[in-house]
Order: sequence, then structure tokens, then C-alpha cells
Amino acid sequence: MNLNVNEIFYSLQGEGGRSGQPSIFIRLAKCNLTCSFCDTDFERGVKMTTDEVLREIEQYSCKWIIWTGGEPTLQLNDAVVALFKEKGYLQAIETNGTRRVPEGIDYITCSPKQQFEKVRELIPEVDELRFPIQKGDPLPDVTILPKAKHHFLSPIFDNHNIIQENIDYCVSLVKENPLWALSLQIHKLIGIR
Repeated sequence: MNLNVNEIFYSLQGEGGRSGQPSIFIRLAKCNLTCSFCDTDFERGVKMTTDEVLREIEQYSCKWIIWTGGEPTLQLNDAVVALFKEKGYLQAIETNGTRRVPEGIDYITCSPKQQFEKVRELIPEVDELRFPIQKGDPLPDVTILPKAKHHFLSPIFDNHNIIQENIDYCVSLVKENPLWALSLQIHKLIGIR
């Protein structure tokens, strides 16, 4: 099995419900959306076999993988997830919700960007919903979204720079709508990957 891999690195999860936890990030190339605020160069990738990926990540003592992208569901499938699970890895995914998530994923982060009403059909339940928000954006309607344990609003940064009006706006939305919580991209704030 081959994967088109943009990069593999070991760091701390910088946002959401697993924030601060050590994780091996496997960023898969390609995405099916073009979001104006995307801070990831996901176009480039290197073909790697799953054995090559396993050899690359075995140097880390961590057993949590985060499949990210781009959009990881363009490549990730049940067989790949099962292989990494068999090797003892717990697996999280960060998806835009436009495609089905493979079986066996241990933690699903869904950050829908469009056609919210279709996301629930593809992914009925997630661990967290995480929405990038800038000043003036409407609060997402949870009644049409997948059932979630956690609901996060994440203020959009300008590359690695804080945009205070986006933070202030998210804080006010969270205070007015306590189902939601604030998720800052702490990896950007503290200067790690």
C-alpha cells in the first residue's frame, strides 16, 4: 500500500480536545477543497509504502498518530488504518467532513468547510467539531452537524500572527453559546510545529 506523504513529524497536538498531547503527525498530500485561510502546503508529496512510513515513525516513543492533510480521507482507507492499529498505534484524524472516515479511527476531529448538511450523512458521530472562525462568521448550526463530544471555535490567525479581533469575536461567541469552547492554535503561539 502506498501513501502520498507531504511530511511526517513529532510534536504536540496544538489545538482541540487533545491539545498538548504528544503525537506523530502524518500529513498526507492533496485536498479536495481550497480554503482561503489554509496554512498548509499540502500539494507536494512523496510516495511512501506503509512499511516506509512505519519505519519512519518507529523512532518516536509515542503511539498516537494524527492523520492530517490536506484531506487524509482522499488516501486513508480501512486497510491502512487496520495495519497501523495492528502495529499498536492509536489513530486520530483531522478531516473536512467531505468523505467517509475509515473504520478503526480512535479520535475524529471534523472541521467542515462547506455543505454542512451532508457531513452528518458521511460521519454521523465525531469526537470533536472544530471550526476556524473570523470576525463576522456565523456560529455553525449543530442541529445539522455530526453528534460531537466537543465543540470548538478556533480563531483564524494570519499565518502565525494573532488576529485579536478574531480571538475577541470567538470569545464572545463562546460566552454567548456555552456549548462551544475556545481552541487556540497553541503550536503557533509557542513556536512549535
